[in-house]
Amino acid sequence: MPTSHPAGPGRAPGRGTAHFPVLDPATGETVDEAPDQRPQELDAVVDRAHRAWHGWRADAAARTGALLRAAEAVEAAGDDLARLLTREQGKPLAESYAEIARTAARLRYFAALVPRTRRISDGRPVRSEIRWRPLGPVAAIVPWNFPLQLAAAKFAPALAAGNTVVLKPSPFTPLATRLLGSVLATALPEDVLTVVTGREPLGAGLVSHPGIRHVTFTGSVPTGRAVAAGAAASLARVTLELGGNDAAVLLDDVDVERIADRLFWAAFRNCGQVCMAVKRVYVPARLHTDVVEALAQRAKAVVVGNGLDPDTRLGPVSNAPQLARVEQVTRQAVADGARAAAGGHRLDGPGHFFAPTILTDVSPGSAVVTGEQFGPVLPVLPYRSLDEAVEAANGTGFGLGGSVWGTDPDRAEAVADRLECGTAWINHHAELSLAQPFAGVRNSGVGVAGGPWGLYGNLRPFVVHRPEEA
Repeated sequence: MPTSHPAGPGRAPGRGTAHFPVLDPATGETVDEAPDQRPQELDAVVDRAHRAWHGWRADAAARTGALLRAAEAVEAAGDDLARLLTREQGKPLAESYAEIARTAARLRYFAALVPRTRRISDGRPVRSEIRWRPLGPVAAIVPWNFPLQLAAAKFAPALAAGNTVVLKPSPFTPLATRLLGSVLATALPEDVLTVVTGREPLGAGLVSHPGIRHVTFTGSVPTGRAVAAGAAASLARVTLELGGNDAAVLLDDVDVERIADRLFWAAFRNCGQVCMAVKRVYVPARLHTDVVEALAQRAKAVVVGNGLDPDTRLGPVSNAPQLARVEQVTRQAVADGARAAAGGHRLDGPGHFFAPTILTDVSPGSAVVTGEQFGPVLPVLPYRSLDEAVEAANGTGFGLGGSVWGTDPDRAEAVADRLECGTAWINHHAELSLAQPFAGVRNSGVGVAGGPWGLYGNLRPFVVHRPEEA
């Protein structure tokens, strides 16, 4: 039976608001319903966020205390949040707990950051200072793969900077976010953070709302373009973390067995539904068979099932449209001549399960190589020369991350320096510190998240000139 969960902070949805079902991707059953709010409700939400902003921005010490209390509240609610997150998103329960820990850690990290006033000395008898001011209400639009962690990546720096936030989760995963909103409401002043839920055109209405001063979005490239166009109507600032098609380049001195586990999980964690997951592997031709066999062995052995089962390592694909996408690109690759060394098909039974898949003999022009499959499917492609591998790794419109693997770290780093992406890893992949910037190039994004850069992305400079005393 569905279980009711309270609304997020701010007022409850208006009377007569319709609701929509949220499904468990492991069973196909309804977990609960969420309010299907409409764009006309946003005027009141954004207005309250704007009024709350004036008090919130005024007291930095109070903000710090509130964010630290919010982190404690998130940890205290960890059991409820984790189970609900697994039920609506599908990931193993251990990964849900890790996501909640990361959410609390982000709140603590940004609570401790303070923008620095900077004095400019240019030889004139004028004291010039750069100070920092918040922007106003921020719209945070979050995808379904890491609903809580990515929400915190947006609202933690925005709140720490003195802004208020209107947070919209994906309609596939709104429940844990609504519960998170209720948890945060115990620590934050009213209307400082408001969760709104609904299907389109709610998101379009939020990004184009004239009261929103910054739109931060994570999702697909086409939707990101639409978000940028909508925000342009009011000249709101945008931060867009878009698609990734990260390549892993294995060098000819790589120890295949030593790196196989790390490489496999860099591709398949969260069922491959990670923007910066390894999505293509380039291997020296003489090692290609060894790498395919090592990865296929792991794909065949991994336990796939309901995320609530403690033995599960890979859950389902999170929603039906994404499952259809994964199935389509895999079928097309096979039709074009690829071979599935493991998997390659949906699993029998209820839920959105797809067998972990390793593809070989893949055409370089196949959509599973040139696009973002965002699921448990990994193509492994041979190369003849390192220049060929680097060119192929850089050969898509994406540029989020990449990695190079080999026994000589200096040589691997020299190759990594040739990758056209925002982050390059050596002998590992998709590991981020809260203190580092996270950004993509080309179609992978606009703006910077993470670390002090994430804080300053939610602020604007304010310059004060004052004559020096004679």
